[in-house]
Amino acid sequence: MEMIKAKWVSIVALAAIFLVVILVPAAEAVTCSPMQLSPCASAITSSSQTSALCCAKLKEQKPCLCGYMRNRSLRRFVSSPNARKVSNRCKLPIPRC
Repeated sequence: MEMIKAKWVSIVALAAIFLVVILVPAAEAVTCSPMQLSPCASAITSSSQTSALCCAKLKEQKPCLCGYMRNRSLRRFVSSPNARKVSNRCKLPIPRC
């Protein structure tokens, strides 16, 4: 009887682990690289059109934006008025860091 109970517990534990693996999506790792935002460079520096590629890259790099804002070399680009306009056009709120 004890052996059947142990097998049952093992099966339930495996089923729970399987459900967690299936139902919880894996977080994709983002490589923080300001160069990934190069499609946005002209929109940020000269107020030109914002491309779909720029918006896609900006959304992809969203987890990195606070790090860029803390970087003295990048802060002036990431938090400039034009960068805010690009962010608004891409419907991506600027994070509070």
